[in-house]
Amino acid sequence: MFWKIVGALVVAWIAIMVIGSVVGFLLKAVVWIAIIGGAVFLGTAAYGAIKGKSSPKRLP
Repeated sequence: MFWKIVGALVVAWIAIMVIGSVVGFLLKAVVWIAIIGGAVFLGTAAYGAIKGKSSPKRLP
């Protein structure tokens, strides 16, 4: 009986470690995607501000 409990605890611990590593990887991936997306957005906004005309467009 003792070894069944120890075995169940070891299996549960391994499962928690695997799930934790997968979730950690996904969170890191989402953070890097957000950083890259923010950099692209800021670069596009800066390019638009530099290349844009001085006078604002007006409706006729």
